Amino acid sequence: MTVDRDELSAAEIARAVANGKLSALGVTDAALARIAKHDPILNSFTDVTADRARAKARAVDSAVAAGQNVGPLAGVPFAVKNLFDLKGLPTRAGSKINRDLKPSSRDATLIERMEAAGAVLVGALNMGEYAYDFTGENVHDGPSRNPHDVTRMTGGSSGGSGAAVGGGLVPLALGSDTNGSIRVPSSFCGIFGLKPTYGRLSRARSFPFVASFDHLGPFARSVDDLALAYDAMQGPDPDDAACTTRPAEPVIPRLAQDIRDLRIAIAGGYFQNNVFPEAIEAVARVAGALGTTRTIEIPEAARARAAAYVITTTEGASLHLDRLRRRPDDFDPAVRDRLLAGAMIPAALVDRAQKFRRWYRARVLEIFQSVDVIIAPATPCVAPKLGQTTFVLDGVELPVRANIGIHTQPISFIGLPVVAVPVPLEPMPIGVQIIAAPWREDIALRVAFALERTGVVSAPRPRGL
Repeated sequence: MTVDRDELSAAEIARAVANGKLSALGVTDAALARIAKHDPILNSFTDVTADRARAKARAVDSAVAAGQNVGPLAGVPFAVKNLFDLKGLPTRAGSKINRDLKPSSRDATLIERMEAAGAVLVGALNMGEYAYDFTGENVHDGPSRNPHDVTRMTGGSSGGSGAAVGGGLVPLALGSDTNGSIRVPSSFCGIFGLKPTYGRLSRARSFPFVASFDHLGPFARSVDDLALAYDAMQGPDPDDAACTTRPAEPVIPRLAQDIRDLRIAIAGGYFQNNVFPEAIEAVARVAGALGTTRTIEIPEAARARAAAYVITTTEGASLHLDRLRRRPDDFDPAVRDRLLAGAMIPAALVDRAQKFRRWYRARVLEIFQSVDVIIAPATPCVAPKLGQTTFVLDGVELPVRANIGIHTQPISFIGLPVVAVPVPLEPMPIGVQIIAAPWREDIALRVAFALERTGVVSAPRPRGL
């Protein structure tokens, strides 16, 4: 069996390796060859861990030969955003400053769990500096590039993750999402992404941004693969204070369950404003496939976005205050200036934002008493051009960087689980958010799976390579 780019999913690779039709080493070498060929264009990787990957692949092949259980991700190549601790490398988090850190002595929990399931880590991925970015344009490592049009953004801050999976370099990648950094690259790069419930997946040994918002999660080119990775990483972790009690709740056995009994609604008002026609069309296609015309209003979503900004910039500034004092010139100026602004926000405003956050969460949870799923745009537009700083919407010129996450921030603000699904429009794909109540990733993934089977959502082959 040959291993060509985009030919095999993670699930297919794992089955073929487990039954001896493919070797994990052969799969790994094929992935490394794809990276060598296409990453000079995409700029998705900052580190390729070829020796480590081949050693792990050989161990998987030995286990197969010995008749041992090799796990549900046997031989599947994956890569991680470079804010994950990776043993032997400094955790750069997209920055220049962090490159001076000592190499990590242990992998992040989620890397350990992926490898325990048989997956093979092939490297670390490009990202926006300190995760404070929606564009995927890193000033130190250069921008990651969109696999469907390399003149366009990947979105951020998990831009390398989006490019690597969307471009077929690896079937799975891990990223982080504070205000939209999984959902935005998923939308722009035409792939599936999961931002789980806050506290569902461990963040242990990853570089933080906003501790009260930070989530880690997977990217994939199919819902099956997304769910496989998610299930492999579930479970409490005493090393993450937000992830200590919730037991694993596997979704793979429930993925194909009928969704006709689910109550599905479209987010109206705020979520139908400030969008380009392609975002409206994508939501309409998804709603049509799900047979819903019901619209609900999420109260005060604009204020939720504003409060998310206040908390993001103040928590981020607090985290980086020493670095800002010692090495201000080594920051991306755009990141530095936002953090400095956050350091000057009065405490009274932060307190108001936190109080509003509690009120807003209670109101949104009330909605889920009569609704199981809410659908909304993931981004207001398809991927802008690299270097583009503004776009014109309804006759108003708006800054790109500040407005890409307009529809993601009110959701991650209160930690809801979301699957971003790709609608393959021409010439560029765009994503839709499938939003569920806390701890109901299974429902969001079931809806995404049903949509994928209709063909309304799918990950298109990379058009720019």
